[in-house]
Amino acid sequence: MKKILALSLALVLFGSMLSGCGQKIDNSGYVPTGDALLMEGQDPDDLLPEEENTQELALAYYPTNSMNPIYGSNYTNRVLMSLMYQPLFAVDNSKVATPILAANYRVYSGGRTWVVYLESGARFSDGTPVTNEDVVATYLKAMENDYYKGRFKYHLSKVQLSDDGGVAFYLNSPFENLALLLDVPILKAGEVDYDGIEQIPVGSGPYTMSMGSGGAYLQRNHSWWCGDAEVAATDEAIELVEVSTPAEVRDEFQFGKVSLACTNPMSGSFAEYRCDYELWEIESGYFLYIGCNIQWSDFYPENHPLRAFLTYGIDRETYVSDIYRGLVDPVTLPCSPREISYNKTLASKYGFDSMKFLNELASFHIPTKDGGGEKELRILVNSEDSARVQIARNLAASLTELGMKATTMEHSGTAYQGVLVNGNYDIYLGLTRLPPTMDLSEFFRPWGEMSWGGLSHESLAGMCDRAMENSGNFYNLYQKVAEDGRIIPVAFGYYIVYAQRGVLPKLNPSRDNVFYYSLGKNMTDAQLPVEETE
Repeated sequence: MKKILALSLALVLFGSMLSGCGQKIDNSGYVPTGDALLMEGQDPDDLLPEEENTQELALAYYPTNSMNPIYGSNYTNRVLMSLMYQPLFAVDNSKVATPILAANYRVYSGGRTWVVYLESGARFSDGTPVTNEDVVATYLKAMENDYYKGRFKYHLSKVQLSDDGGVAFYLNSPFENLALLLDVPILKAGEVDYDGIEQIPVGSGPYTMSMGSGGAYLQRNHSWWCGDAEVAATDEAIELVEVSTPAEVRDEFQFGKVSLACTNPMSGSFAEYRCDYELWEIESGYFLYIGCNIQWSDFYPENHPLRAFLTYGIDRETYVSDIYRGLVDPVTLPCSPREISYNKTLASKYGFDSMKFLNELASFHIPTKDGGGEKELRILVNSEDSARVQIARNLAASLTELGMKATTMEHSGTAYQGVLVNGNYDIYLGLTRLPPTMDLSEFFRPWGEMSWGGLSHESLAGMCDRAMENSGNFYNLYQKVAEDGRIIPVAFGYYIVYAQRGVLPKLNPSRDNVFYYSLGKNMTDAQLPVEETE
């Protein structure tokens, strides 16, 4: 085919010369092709390039941050991890799960037990099989480490080998969408404790990390057990550019080699991009909210607590526009507005409204100091996050202007944590990362990880359980959360993925999986029936 193409090009070019200016040109020594001139006797195949990819990707890489996906939280490095490791189920940007290492699964006990069965041909990049023991070891470690434990701490009671050759996940309550949480990259049982810097765990994805004279790079795994499954990255090797700050990532993208960058606009070190690019916005789970100190603050009497109307005094749109440059979403409900469960009509009832705030404030008794005079509302904020500090200061100023004196308490590190634990504040401006299921259990269950200031509430915790059992219950949960006001939503974040224009036309990024791909399987076909006797 190449020879025919070269000959055709030669004839076309020769014909055009004859029909041109009429000069006599000696072509006896050369055969013109579309791209080069061949010496007499050379075959066009000799100079045509091999049929290889010319994508020429380069990705940023923090060499001092972990590449162990169970606890490596750096989102730039997690871009690489999405090419190196695979989960039981992958989750796309629309919250649709698809089996990857999982071949099938069964759901028992009304949703309280899930048993997952592995693909028999699944292999790590070194050729060894992915085993049930690897899955159990990975999840036991994930349940301990900070990056994943929040999603499992309350709902998942244990993970162990099942009697029928699978891995059993035992839950404390029914869970409709457990597969959304089973996207943890699977490692070898003996490598779950590797630090991910000096020792990088083996994965089962399409690429492996290698070291060369020029530094680290990703190498295509030609023995990949998924064969020719389509992945947005197609290069034989992907260069890795070492970086140490978000600003370096940005500069390497704008002026250097880097082809793609994943950024978090809610990060205190976010660096804004100003160049030509394509971008994707991905729900990140980062949730900015106000937590009320119900247990120790005088601002929360039972008859008319401040939390019942504080939502009307929060100008979320201004904070988002002025402080986050419009790169996060203002919210009045505790989930991403991109979720199907975010009801805009319900959300509109709890937005900024100074008149509503003033009307409620008129009948509210502001607590007084021992020596007389009104107390100031103390807003605790982590001083290490400049955006949160600005929001807290703006909120204090606007509440004071509306007639409720407020001030900020700005502390960092252990000092901030100490005040939060001791309860010497009235409200705090917090930032947490919700799991893909938007589960709020840790705020409201007894001794929850986020239940500072007495936020735990039996009824709300029960409603969280019912929302996990059936997502149709989210409306009632969000209405109750908004009316109760123990937590008051402010903003919800997303990752922004930037790519050089035209380089990755098939990219379809999702949370924790920038190079998301599927293997053509779906959850319905993968679910096995449960016999009545079971």
